[in-house]
Amino acid sequence: MRVSTMTGAVAADGLKEAACLIPAALARRGNRLAPIGWPPRSAYLHIPFCHRRCFYCDFPVVPLGDRASADAGAPGSTSIAAYLQLLHREIAAAPAGPPLSTVYVGGGTPSLLSVEQLRDLLEALRCRYGLAPGAELSLELDPASFDQQRLAGYLAAGVTRVSLGGQSFSDAVLESLGRRHRRADLLEAAGWLQQAQRNGRLQSWSLDLIQGLPGQTLSGWREQLEQAIALQPPHLSVYDLIVEPGTVFERLEQRGALELPESDLAADLMELTARRLAEAGYGHYEISNYALPGHASRHNRVYWSGAGWWGFGMGATAAPWGVREARPRTREGYAAWLEQAEPAGPPSASSSHLPEAGMPLDELWMVGFRRREGVRLPVPEALRRRWQPFIERGLLIQEGPRWRLRDPEGLALSNAVLRELLAWWEEEGSAVADLPPSP
Repeated sequence: MRVSTMTGAVAADGLKEAACLIPAALARRGNRLAPIGWPPRSAYLHIPFCHRRCFYCDFPVVPLGDRASADAGAPGSTSIAAYLQLLHREIAAAPAGPPLSTVYVGGGTPSLLSVEQLRDLLEALRCRYGLAPGAELSLELDPASFDQQRLAGYLAAGVTRVSLGGQSFSDAVLESLGRRHRRADLLEAAGWLQQAQRNGRLQSWSLDLIQGLPGQTLSGWREQLEQAIALQPPHLSVYDLIVEPGTVFERLEQRGALELPESDLAADLMELTARRLAEAGYGHYEISNYALPGHASRHNRVYWSGAGWWGFGMGATAAPWGVREARPRTREGYAAWLEQAEPAGPPSASSSHLPEAGMPLDELWMVGFRRREGVRLPVPEALRRRWQPFIERGLLIQEGPRWRLRDPEGLALSNAVLRELLAWWEEEGSAVADLPPSP
């Protein structure tokens, strides 16, 4: 195969030139500097493969079975290798830009990748963009999908932060969710991460849990939180269960076989989470995320701040210039899209995009309200009137030009506030899209 030596920025010293070669057919349309604007400094890579689809999952994933592995000759290995070729191709064809400050490898189950495969992906990003000093490189791991030796390999390849998909400490609950791992697997994996952090090989790690599950009680959830705190993860992501279309849970709900917590109990669960984690020293910096000082996810804050990011892979969403673009959700569609896609450039001038952010005004409000500090944006009088009930109850707070939701009561009602925002936007938003940001 003919290759071209033209590449993007490379930050790491001593990289072999051959490692950064790009196929000529890709370089012709991808090797240009990102135009002036707001060059992204973050990238998301989607690894769609997993052992099985969980009952609540509507992500673009490809279940390969419990015996799947990237090892040569193992079930699923050919599919993984073929997909990675497409992913490398997309990275090579992307517009170059400044060195990346954050990278997030998600899925799916990225820990199905071999150490070499992950190292090659990170190397492709280094070749295309470079990695800024102190870059945060996050990797999602599922218990029972990796061992301590593989974890050591991932860390040696450059991973600095791990997100561990625990979801629950109850074997019965894990089985009801369709999860492959069990409590013992979760405790073992968390122990490895604790050790790696103590030894200085891992900067930070996060534990994922789900609240609002079928049959969940306050006392049962309190016990889950205590077990999580005992593991001392520097970061906790606590997600509310959402029954998504097309999932096993949706079919169960339609048959009346899914007993979800009532709204009052769901609010009590969220209040308990916020209160107990605050007592344990965790800051509630975003609706679903809690962190010890210095351990907030830098990559996730990119999404919530309205900044742009590169996205690569099947089903991935990218917003390099504030305009979201989702890749096809199937491998076949993704491969066809790669044949036709042009490198992403900045959007044409439009009054619906704020100059300093590039994201539509309504989206900036929506992501801003997820954060503890809220959002600094103009609020027209018509929208203020819609929000008046929340303001009077102290759930929505104005502090100068900044608006935020009170923690935890206001954050628990964020969907109600956002529904009023969307209703206003549909009726009147386009008429005020040219509003400047608050001074």
